[in-house]
Amino acid sequence: MTMSKPELLAPVGNIENFFAAIEAGADAVYVGAPGFNARNLARDLSLEEIGAMIEYCHAEERKLYIAANSLILEDELAPVIKNLALIQELEPDGLIVQDLGIINLVNHYFPRLRLRSSTLMTAHNSDSVRFLAGLGIENVVLSRELTLKEIAAISARCGDIQLEVFVHGAMCFSYSGLCLFSSYLGGKSGLRGKCVQPCRRAYTPLTKSKKGSGKKRSGGYIFSMNDLCGFEALPQLRDAGVSSFKIEGRLRSAHYVKHIVQAYRTVLDCSEENRENALAEASLLADQAMSRKVTSGYFFSPQPAQAITPYHSGNMGTHLGRFSAVKLVGNEHVCRFTLKADLAVGDRIRLHMEPSGERVAFRLKKLFVAGEEQSQAHGGQKVSLTIPHKAAEITGGHVEVYKVDGGVSRNAGKKSRLAINSFREKLSSFTKQLSGEVEAVCLDVCRGVFEKENRELEKRRIGKKQKVGKPSLRDIPLDWWLKTDSIKSVQVQLPFSPDRFLLSFEKQLVSQAGVIKRYLGRNVRKVIWALPPLIMENDLARCRKQIKLLVRSGYRDFQLGHVSQVELFSDRKVRLFADYTMNLMNNRALNMAREIGFEGGQLSIEMDKEALLDTVAGHRAQGGKFPLGLTVYGAPALYTSRLLPSGFQYEKPVISPRQEPFIVRKKEGFIQTFPQKPFSLLPWLNELKEMRFDYVVVDITGGKTGKRELLELKERLMNSGKYGKLSTFNYFGKLG
Repeated sequence: MTMSKPELLAPVGNIENFFAAIEAGADAVYVGAPGFNARNLARDLSLEEIGAMIEYCHAEERKLYIAANSLILEDELAPVIKNLALIQELEPDGLIVQDLGIINLVNHYFPRLRLRSSTLMTAHNSDSVRFLAGLGIENVVLSRELTLKEIAAISARCGDIQLEVFVHGAMCFSYSGLCLFSSYLGGKSGLRGKCVQPCRRAYTPLTKSKKGSGKKRSGGYIFSMNDLCGFEALPQLRDAGVSSFKIEGRLRSAHYVKHIVQAYRTVLDCSEENRENALAEASLLADQAMSRKVTSGYFFSPQPAQAITPYHSGNMGTHLGRFSAVKLVGNEHVCRFTLKADLAVGDRIRLHMEPSGERVAFRLKKLFVAGEEQSQAHGGQKVSLTIPHKAAEITGGHVEVYKVDGGVSRNAGKKSRLAINSFREKLSSFTKQLSGEVEAVCLDVCRGVFEKENRELEKRRIGKKQKVGKPSLRDIPLDWWLKTDSIKSVQVQLPFSPDRFLLSFEKQLVSQAGVIKRYLGRNVRKVIWALPPLIMENDLARCRKQIKLLVRSGYRDFQLGHVSQVELFSDRKVRLFADYTMNLMNNRALNMAREIGFEGGQLSIEMDKEALLDTVAGHRAQGGKFPLGLTVYGAPALYTSRLLPSGFQYEKPVISPRQEPFIVRKKEGFIQTFPQKPFSLLPWLNELKEMRFDYVVVDITGGKTGKRELLELKERLMNSGKYGKLSTFNYFGKLG
């Protein structure tokens, strides 16, 4: 257990924020690696800027970590390798990672880089911490959903492994690393830094009227979490041995960073006698930072009562008021309302349109009080503001106005204090010196990408229409696994015969393992038990016992939802497969999974057709014989949350502002949000066969399994019947 003074770690998205964090007292900062970080900014910091920041930090006895925590597609490996080679020369204090492929690259080719885990790796129990440390990760950040009691237990069981905990900033409704919502709505992957934040929108429950038609009820911001504030938890976190206190917010302003870092510095440095005064001062600083409403998150309870304020938008900043009409004055659009707080020209404003949830941010250029142009106004005054043209059209709603930042800081002018020009020259020199090494690594790693001509021929061949005769289940071109959470799907006479049964590792179904074995007889070898991605600390012992009993009963195959779950099988002769929740997107991630001990696995469910083809080609070009699978049918969990809010309508549709229906279900201590209808790639199984996939997964968990539903699935498997079209997820789109 680490008992030294914990570091205060601050977010940096630009040079202005960098100086704000350092001058406010941060011990360390973290910045995004250009092009492959999970907070893809409008303008990433350049490597020469980062290099100059590292030099500045080391001169000031501070540390700088680089976040390279996006998932990487196959065709992005070459530029990532080039950047990793240069980053290694810059000598940062750590590289924050999520993708198993990047861990594999660092371990094989860039050993001088020191690794830290991203929260997107979902380290939520002691097994996950120990396992990640075994991969070479020196500092593991824990999931934000853990309580103080759980953090202390994990720390006590993990020896001297350094632990990091988020203490302040935005909270996701879903466990980090398990959110597919933004990706499902249009390919903007939250795991690749492109999240469009569907959780911040208002959703409306839909109930059935007596006549059977849908009837909307008043809705709310049921997925929009309040921000985390951990002032009160700092002593317990320190006592638990946490080595790093992390502040979220690389997208936030210098004003925010300065005030929040100062607040935590105040609390961390105060004496015990002065603690109450320090907390009061810190709270005042946090209020001035213009964040969302704050709560203590999960620190003091697994079910925090104030985590969500459903009738408040959860928008960031100081609420200034609302308006519902816009006038055209000359060539400018003007709104008028009464201020709830002070405002000045140069402040950054964000407009939140209701009910659409759309947002527009801008710097305030003109402000009028009583018809006179002014430089500032105060709470209680009626003001008129000029707003951007794109925010001028309001249809059937109103606009909430927030101040999200103060005027432009003078810190931007301190850029000259960084030796950026000298690092530009150094990087140019490094690039020349490393060109041979980088080329050799790229040739070794990116063979599938470099075989461009063959890949283009393959792309043209794949997707051509297949000759179709009379449909038959015998025509299914790939091994297919049926994933189910119902024993009925195993016991009844199905209208089809899957090659494998993928059974959800849930208490009720596992308790019937003996019944399943007796019913299937020799066919028990068809069964694969599918572990969920989350097994909380207090469930580890139970799961180990259940796995031991399953293995004794003759079950040998398991699909794992989290990479660290191999720890549950360290002394057992079993075959392990990776679920799509392990986010395998490139050949190096597949290579890492194979090295860990997996005998096959699914590629990420988010991937588009082009990305799938590239990854399979890259894997095969490496001589890889790792069996590859893909989920091709089902309603995947878009959110997986620990929070069980009291006002939720479970098993009933909720409608987004864009009229998309979703279902919220409660299961084994979590709630999950699903699309109302499954997606389907079943008409394109021949394409996947030609891509050289080995198996596909048809997922009917959570759905109805009556005769009518099973008959529809049979006909969809055969591409027969007249059923409506289903979503294809990102297959025909473009994963962002």
